[in-house]
Amino acid sequence: TLVTALGAANLVGALAGPNGPFTVFAPTDDAFASLPDGLVTCLLQEENKGELSSLLLYHVVNGVVLSSDLTDGMEARTLEGDFVIVDLTDDIMINNSTVLVADVLATNGVIHIIDEVLVP
Repeated sequence: TLVTALGAANLVGALAGPNGPFTVFAPTDDAFASLPDGLVTCLLQEENKGELSSLLLYHVVNGVVLSSDLTDGMEARTLEGDFVIVDLTDDIMINNSTVLVADVLATNGVIHIIDEVLVP
């Protein structure tokens, strides 16, 4: 679902190498499926490209931020312009989303797989 959304928002090229490096908080398909009925379909429509782009860019941070670089209470500015907040109390949390798999290295950064879609 994330790949489809990136394509619909014309962000694939912008986030692909040689651009970056980036840290991506990548929601699972189940995370997208848990959004209200019809929301993903609505966001994928051409007339909602701006909203979709903002939502997706809220999942991306400039630079490589590995899980070992995270600190409790850390605020990281996203490409959307707002901040995500790190909570290390129990698990690694980004806002209200749990990191399921951390530190998936990519050619132009790192991916952390999360269980919820982040909303700015």
